[in-house]
Amino acid sequence: MSSLSPEKLKLLRQGCVIPAVPLALDNDRKFDVASQQRLMRYYVDAGAGGVAVGMHFTQFEIRNPGIDLFKPVLAACAEAADAQAQKAGRPILKVAGISGGTKTAVEQAELAVELGYDFAIPSLAVFKGALDEDMLYHMRKIGEVIPLLGFYLLTGVGGIHLSHRFWRGVMELDNLYGIKIAPFNRYFTLDVTRALAESGRVDDITLYTGNDDSIVYDLITPYRYTIGGEERTVRIVGGLLGQWGCWTQKAVELLETCHAISEGRQALTPDVLTLSAEITDANAALFDPANGYAGSIPGVNEVLRRQGLMQNALTLKPNEVMSPGQLEEINRVLAAYPHLQDDGFVSANLKNW
Repeated sequence: MSSLSPEKLKLLRQGCVIPAVPLALDNDRKFDVASQQRLMRYYVDAGAGGVAVGMHFTQFEIRNPGIDLFKPVLAACAEAADAQAQKAGRPILKVAGISGGTKTAVEQAELAVELGYDFAIPSLAVFKGALDEDMLYHMRKIGEVIPLLGFYLLTGVGGIHLSHRFWRGVMELDNLYGIKIAPFNRYFTLDVTRALAESGRVDDITLYTGNDDSIVYDLITPYRYTIGGEERTVRIVGGLLGQWGCWTQKAVELLETCHAISEGRQALTPDVLTLSAEITDANAALFDPANGYAGSIPGVNEVLRRQGLMQNALTLKPNEVMSPGQLEEINRVLAAYPHLQDDGFVSANLKNW
């Protein structure tokens, strides 16, 4: 069983920026190790508290026979992230995306432990139509190998609806440390926050937003519930987000602002609400919800390409490209919101990465 150091547990609990890491490819669609490790050094120096590798943005296809990139990608990311974090003199959380049925998922979890990952975050996409008990068993078996983060994945990119009853069961898992809430749905988000309040484990399970369409809203909202006559407040304290796979230095500044607001050190002003809307508008261009999120990975990759962090915006699937009109939308938000971008930070440090 993998264990978590006190320093890393503190980092998770206080809330941090965890980018969902994209996959870097060369122009022949082969794994570009140099660019992948450059990304890791960028994330650490930008102030990210962790990296999440092997999830939707790293492309689930890295596990496919004939591609076989799951271990090479996780190994390259762990090596570079650890080395840069050591240079910075601080810890970095490493989260491994896990998918497939229980046997496959446990094997992936064992590999993640071998490579030094701190958490597994399981996708439950293969359990469409399954009983809650089947999915809880699955997570429990993974949790016997490595600490767990729960994951409510957007249905638009392969996730499934998960009931409040399921989340109440998840809250009872012994080795669960946190949950990434990413259904892009306010009702479903509340299913998770209420389940945590009801469980009485608010101090044991840390919530992270994955709702790229409502990042600021999630981070500044106190979710209050009365349970058995006792008022309990639940907060979402960090983010594990594809949106934060680019412009990461600005994401770190944003999280600091949201923490200051939630802790009463800064007022919630209309300007912050405007910023929230601007971030959602920018996310719409990158994530391509107008076309069912078909261009979400190429959209984020395009920003990283322009910054010089990746060679291109390619994915493993030749037909996975930006949607018609998406490039124009990206150009629009880049021109409209320069304050959301960290181009200056990247250009000043690129030669060092």
